[in-house]
Amino acid sequence: MAAAIAVYCALFLKYKLSRGERGMVLVLAMSMDQAKVVFDYCIGFLAASDVLRQEIVSTTAHEIRLRNGITIATHANSFRSVRGRTLCACIFDEACFWRDDTSSIPDTETYTAVLPSLLTTHGMLIGISSAYRRAGLMFTKHLEHFGVDVADTLVVRGGTQQFNGTVDDARLVAMRAADPTAAASEWDSEFRDDLTGLFDDAVIDRAVNRERPLELPPQPDVVYKCFVDPSGGASSGDSYSICIGHKDGERLVVDVVRGRQGPFDPMAVTREYTALCKQYRVNSVTGDRYGKQWVQQAWRDLLGTYNEAGLYAWQLFLEALAPFNRSLVELPNLSPLVHEFKSLQRVAGRSGRESVECPRGSHDDLANSVAGCLHLLSRVEQQIPMVGAVFWSPSQGWSDEAAKPRSGHAAWAAWYYGGGGGDGGFPGGLTSSQIPGSRRAW
Repeated sequence: MAAAIAVYCALFLKYKLSRGERGMVLVLAMSMDQAKVVFDYCIGFLAASDVLRQEIVSTTAHEIRLRNGITIATHANSFRSVRGRTLCACIFDEACFWRDDTSSIPDTETYTAVLPSLLTTHGMLIGISSAYRRAGLMFTKHLEHFGVDVADTLVVRGGTQQFNGTVDDARLVAMRAADPTAAASEWDSEFRDDLTGLFDDAVIDRAVNRERPLELPPQPDVVYKCFVDPSGGASSGDSYSICIGHKDGERLVVDVVRGRQGPFDPMAVTREYTALCKQYRVNSVTGDRYGKQWVQQAWRDLLGTYNEAGLYAWQLFLEALAPFNRSLVELPNLSPLVHEFKSLQRVAGRSGRESVECPRGSHDDLANSVAGCLHLLSRVEQQIPMVGAVFWSPSQGWSDEAAKPRSGHAAWAAWYYGGGGGDGGFPGGLTSSQIPGSRRAW
């Protein structure tokens, strides 16, 4: 449909262009592969007509230049690259499924970016998509304009059988029986009720510390925890990610987040991450169940201990809700990480059990390693590192040497934790009940 509309807008509508100015009918798709499919259909429509075929001046990999000064172009969506063109029409293909590694709202940002390019030509902006989440540009336009009589916006909604009468009804019945929720979205154009964002954007933005460096250097007397999300290194696969963090009072601070996208040698990345762990005095890591033996054995050979996570990724994400909502998490200003957290979807299964997933074509590897690290940190009892032992007696007061016992006189001994000495009590003004491990020596 996107290709047919593009050909119609390019050849059958008139636009007022300046002398020497070339207008463009731009089709934006979810990926380069899908853009190529639309491009091939455009070529097919033009080549099938003896009249329209003569309008072609030249073609490239993604553009068709026509004799009337219009170019049909098909590209992957990007709110950065659409600016600065003279657009006679712009078509968003499958806009409900657009994804971008640096933005959680690529459809809305692209919509904002193309509007100035359509201004001088009074060109149309057309969105085409199967229904999906109850969020984003298509859902918003449907919510505001479907069934509403306005001059500048028309929303058309229909099921597969209304737009394509050749589809076999029996097959649709079978698909609806297999997954009613997905079928209502895919075939009946119903926005899904079972998909909602896990985190509010404002919650994630509040957690990002934009004043700090992306990675915090290791500090003495700080206990660090590490979680890894391994990957096999395929070029189109998941990233191999790692997160190291520490607990500061109640706050859970993410010190380091790294991810390596394929292709790569997983053993080489494991060695790199092992060296990073040693810088932070981490001698034990926790990770998911990926790869089982090779992952666990590689980490044990290089570091010593690899613990298999007791929770799945979706469970870690659900556990991370509480500290994020309480503003206890500090994240680095790492755009892919922020995007992954904002894109996570809470999914209600048919059994009623909640789950969490990332959108189609997206990844959650960085967010998974961070959620795993937050889970580990939330179970750390906050302690100031132990630095020595002190003793008190009536004759000597506080000393690092034990006093000789005297009849009727007590000596207190305690392992103490960093801080200044206090008058008439334990260091820092603490009492024995406040110092773990304090004991009485006679």
